[in-house]
Amino acid sequence: MLEIIQKRTQLIKASATELGFDFCGVSNAEFLEEEAPRLEAWLSQNRHGQMGYMANHFDKRLDPRLLVEGAKSVVTVLLNYYPEKTVAQDEDGYKISKYAYGTDYHFVIKDKLKTLLAYVQDEIGEVNGRVFVDSAPVMDKVWAKRSGLGWVGKHSNVITREMGSFVFIGEMILDLELEADGPMADYCGTCTRCVDACPTDAITEPYVVDGSKCISYFTIELKDAIPEEVKGKFENWIFGCDICQDVCPWNRFARPHRTPAFDPHPELAGFSKQDWEEITQDVFQEIFRRSAVKRTKLEGLRRNISFVKTSE
Repeated sequence: MLEIIQKRTQLIKASATELGFDFCGVSNAEFLEEEAPRLEAWLSQNRHGQMGYMANHFDKRLDPRLLVEGAKSVVTVLLNYYPEKTVAQDEDGYKISKYAYGTDYHFVIKDKLKTLLAYVQDEIGEVNGRVFVDSAPVMDKVWAKRSGLGWVGKHSNVITREMGSFVFIGEMILDLELEADGPMADYCGTCTRCVDACPTDAITEPYVVDGSKCISYFTIELKDAIPEEVKGKFENWIFGCDICQDVCPWNRFARPHRTPAFDPHPELAGFSKQDWEEITQDVFQEIFRRSAVKRTKLEGLRRNISFVKTSE
């Protein structure tokens, strides 16, 4: 039986590689006992701000067996999204997070995972499973760590030894027994560059991020007016923020992704500050039609640009 389990595991990992995923690891589907009190404390301190969905389905978030009946394994995949070059044309240009340059990663990864699940079902037989990409109550960073793919850094992002932290995460939860990988050790050491660099002090202590203070939260999740107390602290970020990742020494190993869908729209590559300030609904619709930037809608993006512009 052990040999069959090992073969199944190798088959899934090889197929994930063929589909273009950079990493694939496996962990046992079980209750996340260690994370339960941490999540409860984080929520009780209101560190999720207006992200009400973070408090929903608390039990499911901690136990994959409540998401897939009879679940035995969590297969975690990582996909690199580090770009060949950044979109901002000059140092004082407006900036958007690298993850939003191209096609929304939810579409890209979910399609790949659905293909992988179908392949597993074809090759192995009747397997019950579901795929997840950051849109369901799954603690993806924890599963990536438990699957041996990386560790959760002091900025709360997953870091891989091979290519840093600019990676997307997705999961397949299966009622199939597989060979689990061991968890990854933490290699942050005494470094606190991400903590020191955060302009809004969102990393309240190493490994703890107050989501309600993060530039990404203010520019994407917050629907109200951006608080005046953070004026002048955005360093020209108008959608998301990469500061804590950009300063991480492990990202010296980052290398350009191999997924054409993540390339920026041709027009975006040459966007000037004036282009951002004069963006119309038609241009917004064309450039960000399949991008995560759509989440803010044009009025949200204009609010962010105006807030940064008047902070200068």
